[in-house]
Amino acid sequence: MSTMDNTRVVEAKEDTASQKQKIKKIPKPDNAVTIAVSSRSLFNMKEETKIYQEKLLEAYVDYNKQHEDNPLMPGAAFPFVKALMTVNTRLRELYPDSEELFDIVLMTNNHAQVGVRLINSINHYDLTIERFCMTGGESPVGYLKAYMTNLYLSKDSEKVQEAIEEGIAAATMFTSDNENPLSDTQLRVAFDGDAVLFSDESEIIVKEHGLDTFFEHEKKFENKPLAQGPLKCFLEALGKLQRKFYCKNERIECPIRTYLVTARSAASSGARVLKTLRSWGLEIDEALFLAGAPKGPLLEKIRPHIFFDDQMFHIEGAQELGTIAAHVPYGIGQKYHKGKQVEQSPKEK
Repeated sequence: MSTMDNTRVVEAKEDTASQKQKIKKIPKPDNAVTIAVSSRSLFNMKEETKIYQEKLLEAYVDYNKQHEDNPLMPGAAFPFVKALMTVNTRLRELYPDSEELFDIVLMTNNHAQVGVRLINSINHYDLTIERFCMTGGESPVGYLKAYMTNLYLSKDSEKVQEAIEEGIAAATMFTSDNENPLSDTQLRVAFDGDAVLFSDESEIIVKEHGLDTFFEHEKKFENKPLAQGPLKCFLEALGKLQRKFYCKNERIECPIRTYLVTARSAASSGARVLKTLRSWGLEIDEALFLAGAPKGPLLEKIRPHIFFDDQMFHIEGAQELGTIAAHVPYGIGQKYHKGKQVEQSPKEK
């Protein structure tokens, strides 16, 4: 065998070993924290969506086939996904054989023919997304539980609502025209409290009986934990991975940081929130009680990769100052906008 042939054999073996190593690193679903993202939340598909709306499916599929080699631009969830991968890199350094990692799944109702462009775009940005679910026009929500999803992010509010009703943590992604620069070494996740981490029990009292009754209620039930909200399980999943860093004395350098950003007042209604988290065995890195002040300016300083809130008023305020926000359509807050009750459709009543 010639020297050139030997070189080719060695290179082939190295390529095979590299592929096997890459495959080995894909976490198993039952050990991973699974994040399902839609194609429109991961990538900016405004132009493609416009073609679909104006010229229908065949034109949309043809357009994407013709542009298969043109990578899609990053979308609202893209920085969040990149930050998840940064955490995975750190976890693999500390736990080379561990399968407790973030596992990102592309969950889309796109036609399979569009999948080639999506795959090319994912490879272009060097994203580790190995699992796809392309449902060809049908809602992918029915597959979320089968994929053992811990969080579902989409641009489609109806699908997000459907997922919430199925008991899956979910949110609708919103972008900002002037997004702030984000950390490339630390995943930062900010949560609202009521109707996000916690149930809307206390928010109902505010809306229906006013602040004075709310303060009295929170004082009376200070030692009774709030019921869990739709994203409690995601905070729990983040905490599980954070503890892996703490076990290696990496608390200060932990690449995951969580924030509670709530309109509650600390003195009059904050204790119940903190005691609830304690009763769940969960930690939050920073708890920020704003007593009704706008959240946007504070979020501008935090610069989270994603901020979850149940009220569009706060989502809009965050967007205006460059924060990537995600709306959680849960609880009584959906019936109000800027403190005023909105008209409901017969379907919602």
